[in-house]
Amino acid sequence: MARMMVTIIVVLCSFSVLILANTERIQRSSSLIIGSGIQQLRFHKKGEFRILQVADMHYADGRQTPCEDVLPEQFAHCSDLNTTFFIERMIQAEKPDLIVFTGDNIYGADTTDPVASMNAAFAPAVTSNIPWAAVLGNHDQESTLSREGVMRYIVGMKHTLSQFNPPGVGLIDGFGNYNLEVRGIEGSSYVNKSILNLYFLDSGDYSTVPSIPGYGWIKPSQQFWFQQTSMKLQNKSKAPGLAYFHIPLPEYASFDSSNFTGMKQEGISSASVNSGFFTTLVEAGDVKAVFTGHDHINDFCGQLTGIHLCYAGGFGYHAYGKAGWSRRARVVVVSLDKESNGSWGAVKSIKTWKRLDDEKLTAIDDQVLWSKTPSGNRRKKEHTAV
Repeated sequence: MARMMVTIIVVLCSFSVLILANTERIQRSSSLIIGSGIQQLRFHKKGEFRILQVADMHYADGRQTPCEDVLPEQFAHCSDLNTTFFIERMIQAEKPDLIVFTGDNIYGADTTDPVASMNAAFAPAVTSNIPWAAVLGNHDQESTLSREGVMRYIVGMKHTLSQFNPPGVGLIDGFGNYNLEVRGIEGSSYVNKSILNLYFLDSGDYSTVPSIPGYGWIKPSQQFWFQQTSMKLQNKSKAPGLAYFHIPLPEYASFDSSNFTGMKQEGISSASVNSGFFTTLVEAGDVKAVFTGHDHINDFCGQLTGIHLCYAGGFGYHAYGKAGWSRRARVVVVSLDKESNGSWGAVKSIKTWKRLDDEKLTAIDDQVLWSKTPSGNRRKKEHTAV
């Protein structure tokens, strides 16, 4: 009997530890509020909102999928599972409030079952119970599901905030144009206000105009939706915004090594025409930074006309890269200001860095993307994960 009682106590204690650990994670995040069937993002109690960007997973068939561009000693035991393990490590290290997948999430050409590939690719986000959002790249639809079908499946997955397209807008090009609002901390004067606006757009795959070769671009219908949405949000409050999509804008070619932070190791694979979306962003005035993928061995951030244009760097192992150049992910941390009464106010700063998939998840290239009182970009070449 005594032995049975000890066993019961041990089980109860173990169960309590699990509950406490899960409660601590929820309190740390405080980013997902469920009420009246609506999911809402919110800054957590420490005055931060943390976003993990995952670019170009190129997920295929899991353990059967070989890696590309890794060192010879890595190749024999490298597969899509390395991509999965990297996401899991990043979630543990950064404890993000939102995970954003910026396209080429699966590599359709090498995928025998796109649904199984998506389930495996997004599994770390789903099982973490962390809200996540996704846009499409140019390779997601190259298997047996159409581009529309891929986005419809993503929207139906657990814990995703992804949307097929904005409701009530009418016809709009692409699949996966939507915005998310991030509200202030519970108990603050910003509890019911969006103090950070996130925009997600489908940058297309390939040109459908015979006389224009190359990749797709953000179309006028999408730009009109963005303008209307930005105007509506700014009429409520002058909150800063961030934009996420897959294919870089032509303006990414404006930088050289003297005016960006990070590395540029390949050309800018934007559309061969300029649809004017960067000008649209500048005119709107709220977007402080744009985050893309597509060019896997570029990972720089450069500022142009008040907007930072940033790459994440390639994340996935079944994607081209550079042997010896670690796969990486970008983190963005948005911090709130403290008001005179001690409560949390509006956004004070937006910072970013990258983590490498090495032994220590080394963090590199800290920089300030925006602050209420501009003080220039703070740069640190390298430091070690804690």
